[in-house]
Amino acid sequence: MEKLLSVLDSIGIPYAYDHFTEGESPEPPFLCYLLPGSSNFSADGKVYHRISEVRLELYTDCKDLDSEEKVEAALDAAGIFYNKTETWIDSEKLYEVLYSFDMEGM
Repeated sequence: MEKLLSVLDSIGIPYAYDHFTEGESPEPPFLCYLLPGSSNFSADGKVYHRISEVRLELYTDCKDLDSEEKVEAALDAAGIFYNKTETWIDSEKLYEVLYSFDMEGM
């Protein structure tokens, strides 16, 4: 978890786990991260090696290549392989750029 938080701190964009509390959300861009699952490796019937699925969501009110570059540079610097998707959330009037990756040892 320390490695993930270190990566998030290095991006320089406000972040929260899952969501910001109502009324506390900063102006875009901002990040939310989730740990929705795991792909642990087992040996002898026990978890031998922990691998957590991480979803890092970048929210912007317009297409923001600079913010995407900050996120991607931080992930690249940490040696994290990621996949990226993008969607427009009409009800929120925000773009969500989703970075999905696995992180060991969490």
